[in-house]
Amino acid sequence: MLAIFHQTFAHPPEELKSPASFSGSKAPKLPQETLNDFISRHPQNTFSINFGQAAVLAYVSPQSFSLVHQRLFCGFDDIYCLFLGSLNNLCALNKQYGLSKGSNEAMFLIEAYRTLRDRGPYPADQVLKELDGSFAFVVYDSRAGAVFAALGADGGVKLYWGIAADGSVVISDDVDVIKEGCAKSYAPFPTGCMFHSEGGLMSFEHPMNKMKAMPRIDSEGAMCGANFKVDVYTRVNSIPRRGSEANWAEWDTN
Repeated sequence: MLAIFHQTFAHPPEELKSPASFSGSKAPKLPQETLNDFISRHPQNTFSINFGQAAVLAYVSPQSFSLVHQRLFCGFDDIYCLFLGSLNNLCALNKQYGLSKGSNEAMFLIEAYRTLRDRGPYPADQVLKELDGSFAFVVYDSRAGAVFAALGADGGVKLYWGIAADGSVVISDDVDVIKEGCAKSYAPFPTGCMFHSEGGLMSFEHPMNKMKAMPRIDSEGAMCGANFKVDVYTRVNSIPRRGSEANWAEWDTN
C-alpha cells in the first residue's frame, strides 16, 4: 500500500527529514514520481485514487491467497482506509460497533474512525488497544482533510514513512518505494504508535509518555530520518478523555 499526503494536510515530525537527502547523489522524488514507481512494480493489479493536490492512495489487489498478510482497501462516506494484516477479534469488534458479521477490517476501522471523529466516548489510544492482531492502516478523511495511521505493537507487520521532495509525507509497507522516493528522509513507522495530521505522533500503548527522536545512521555513515521511541522519563501534560464536548483529534502532547 502507498499513501501520500501534502504537507498542508499532514504534519510529520521534523526529525523525519534528513539534510543528507539534499546533499547526496540521490534526491527525494516528487509524489507523482513515487506513485509511478509504485504502479510500475505492480502494473497489472494496482489501483490508485487521487484527491487533487491533497492526497493519493494506492493499493495492490491480492492475486494470490499465499500472501503473508491480508491487504484491504475500502471507502465510505468520504473516508478511505488502506489496511494490512488481520484482527483476531474482528467479530467481537463488529458486534461492538454495530457492523454486520461480513464487515472486514478496513470497514471496521472506517466506522471506528467515524465514532472517534464524531465525539465518541473513548480516546483513540483506548480504541487501538482493543485491536488484537498484526496490523497497519492508513485512514484518510477527504472531507475533513485528516490523516490517521497506526501500526500494531507486535511487529508482525512493517510500515515505513518518509518525506518527499515537496515536503509531502509518504507512508508505505514497501521499504524500497520509500527509499527511492524519500532518499535519506525516511524511517520505520514506530510500532504501537498512531499518527494524526493534527495531533502528531504518539504511542497508543503509552499515551501518557512523549515520543523522542533517535538519530539513525545508515551504512554509508549518512544521517537518515530518525527513529521514534517512547520517552519513559517524559510525560505529556494531559490526554483529554473524549466526552460530548471534546474532539478526539485534539491530542494535547505539549
